[in-house]
Amino acid sequence: MSSRREKARGKLMAEAEALIDELLEWGDGVSEPDLSQIEEKVLDLRRRFGEQLALAVIDGQEAKLPVPGPRCPKCQREMECKGLKGNTVESWVGRLWLERGYYYCLTCREGLFPPGSTA
Repeated sequence: MSSRREKARGKLMAEAEALIDELLEWGDGVSEPDLSQIEEKVLDLRRRFGEQLALAVIDGQEAKLPVPGPRCPKCQREMECKGLKGNTVESWVGRLWLERGYYYCLTCREGLFPPGSTA
């Protein structure tokens, strides 16, 4: 197993254990929770763990900065890399904070976070 994979696995296992502990502590602190309360807690924990799973896969991608830069959607010239920039993305698993290469076209004054969403 690669060291990157081992590191991601360890981080996910620690997150899972922390969420399990949180659930058990919650259960100890709530006297006879009803089904709605249980569902609410479990759905929150599921959402949070889903975000961590998605981020683990995204962070494991080797290419954060495509080389060469992408083509500008308007003029088709190669865009200039301005470095890594962070952005919050709404996904099916929740809000994710992502860092990706940010590209800018000096001619069209257009920014881009590949693989395609504009800034």
